[in-house]
Amino acid sequence: MPTYDASSAEVLLFSFKDGLLAKLAHDLKLRVDEFSIDVADDLSSVKATFQASRVSVLCAMKDGRDDHGTLSDGDKKKILSNVADDVLNSRRHPTITFESTGVREQGSSRVVTGNLTLNGQTRSVSATVREDGASWVTDVNLQQPDFGIKPYKALAGALKVKPEVRVSVRVPKS
Repeated sequence: MPTYDASSAEVLLFSFKDGLLAKLAHDLKLRVDEFSIDVADDLSSVKATFQASRVSVLCAMKDGRDDHGTLSDGDKKKILSNVADDVLNSRRHPTITFESTGVREQGSSRVVTGNLTLNGQTRSVSATVREDGASWVTDVNLQQPDFGIKPYKALAGALKVKPEVRVSVRVPKS
């Protein structure tokens, strides 16, 4: 059973701005820096563990593209503090887990269903995993309120993050 971590695979998080003052905010691209993804040799199961406190801000996003240099180190530090304390509640729930309950082929792709435990709450999720060159890739859209998370907001809600967060996972094909 191959195991992947941050040295061989990538887990990215994307959050999107919302609210009256959205023009002043940034869509964000973050990276999970510590995780383990175990995939059965026959691709019949997946088990993953992510450390909620081990996330870093890569950059702001503008029109779907990386916008490097927009965020200062201070901005990144404040964002990480908000993510760890207010969003992921990483002190109380340091680990995020996923365990598949089924994998089925769909053409050249696989549909993986399973249980995701985030912020102490477990929900069923489904993702289509597709081949992309030498990698398996999936994008999963999660609704923060489904896991008891209130999307970040400031300035009486005039500046906030949309409830939907996209998680993108890339692992090499064995």
